[in-house]
Amino acid sequence: MRGINERYVDETYDEKGLLVKYTLKYPDNFNFGYDIVDDIAINDPQRLAMIWTNPAGEERRYTFADIKRLSDKTANYLMSLGIGKGDMVLTILKRHYQFWYVSVALHKIGAVMVPATFMLTKGDIEYRVRSASIKAIICTDENGVCESTDEATDIPSLETKIVVNHPREGWHFFDEEMEKASEKLDRIQTNVKEPLLMYFSSGTSGYPKMVLHDHLYSLGHLSTAKHWQNVDPEGIHLTIADTGWGKAVWGKLYGQWMMEAAVFVYDYEKFEPHEIMNIVEKYRITSLCCPPTMFRMFINAGLEGHDLSSLKYCCIAGEALNPDVFYNWKQATGISLMEGFGQTETTCTVCNIKGMVPKPSSMGKPSPQYNVKIVDRDGADCPPGQTGEIVIACDPKPPGLMMCYYRNEEKTREAMHDGWYHTGDEAWMDEDGYYWYVGRIDDVIKSSGYKISPFEIESVLVTHPAVLECAVTGVPDPVRGQLVKATVVLRDGYEPSEALMKELQNFVKHETAPYKYPRAMEFVKELPKTTNGKIKRVEIRNKDKKKAEDGML
Repeated sequence: MRGINERYVDETYDEKGLLVKYTLKYPDNFNFGYDIVDDIAINDPQRLAMIWTNPAGEERRYTFADIKRLSDKTANYLMSLGIGKGDMVLTILKRHYQFWYVSVALHKIGAVMVPATFMLTKGDIEYRVRSASIKAIICTDENGVCESTDEATDIPSLETKIVVNHPREGWHFFDEEMEKASEKLDRIQTNVKEPLLMYFSSGTSGYPKMVLHDHLYSLGHLSTAKHWQNVDPEGIHLTIADTGWGKAVWGKLYGQWMMEAAVFVYDYEKFEPHEIMNIVEKYRITSLCCPPTMFRMFINAGLEGHDLSSLKYCCIAGEALNPDVFYNWKQATGISLMEGFGQTETTCTVCNIKGMVPKPSSMGKPSPQYNVKIVDRDGADCPPGQTGEIVIACDPKPPGLMMCYYRNEEKTREAMHDGWYHTGDEAWMDEDGYYWYVGRIDDVIKSSGYKISPFEIESVLVTHPAVLECAVTGVPDPVRGQLVKATVVLRDGYEPSEALMKELQNFVKHETAPYKYPRAMEFVKELPKTTNGKIKRVEIRNKDKKKAEDGML
């Protein structure tokens, strides 16, 4: 290991060895593809970069030399199709191994990668292509993505369609055509302030916003891997995330490769906890990051019979952590779950970094990479114990924070003004400086003048022996404004009943302030989730809103 990460950062630690100051340094032409991937490939060519496998048992191993060679060929191939600097390229590649050298190639030529989930419909693709003037799409041959693209209309900007894995009529076949391209690539000049990556980020209402990042975003994730995930350069890191979501580059690309560590990729269709634990055991995974829901599923499935001793560090993000998951995982493995917070618009901004003692359910403290605070509606700092909005200093813009909401100046001004980026997330700080998540401003339930955190009620409910998992949301109510509603999945051996609902309501009343108990409750077989296992509360809210509008609530 050459310590390549140290070239780009100055760090200061306190007497206990805890990071207190973090300053990134970089040349104006920093490019992740050339300055990280190629640097390692040239100086340590056989260093393992990635292990890829799937449920069929196929396995591929890539060194950094392999990624350099394949990304150089891919860059030349894409340029031969007329794709170049500044062009928007939609990538829908699931967990396919091609994503890793396609992304590096796009970075090298200065094109803008626009990752997306394979669950997009024809209308979703039309919206994205039109909104961002997408020039090319590189996508999987699975899940009907090609069919949806072929059916899309009124998308004149889309000039090039490329498919991976299997050929398709009317599409360029990436696997075959790329191999014919040259391995020699001369450096193409890019600037750190030029666009690198863009995500469509769905909010609670309206169309998804386009979150545009510059080349410094990749470097901004060095701290994500080094100080939050504590990635071992000689180990193997697994982040469970589909490449269509921002979490993938958080945990499967930028920071991990800057740390010269190998990433593990399991190209599965549906999350199955025993499969993942078998992967951890077989490949001796050293660090693991996934949403709290998945850790709960590991625990509920049973850890018996699995050798998880290779694990040295575990992190969570994507949703708030219930204390029972923290304690049960700690008891079973001896490992504390280190929570982190960030957004599509940022890198990891509040977290439990290595060396900190985590408080169960706390997000941790602001990363030394950012200037973060909690403010009230007037912009005044909130004292300990008072709930307010998390904001991040953005003048000057720190590496890792978005450039803007692309083609939406109004939304950009709403979020970034008076020197601060407003996250839209509410939290409070305790006397020790730890942050405690309350919820999205739109998610916080406002009932009879009270502000109620959904997460707090969920944390109580999941400790009841009947509850496997739950989601708490607000439903419209003409008297109270909103009612607290719990959508509950029961454990085996329990059946929905009026008596059980009353029992759960009383349980919450006794465990927290009585006004917070869920006056409405629905028992379901499963909760709606993303492919990464994150509960889609917005889907529950929208369903209940529609029922209210139709007079069915």
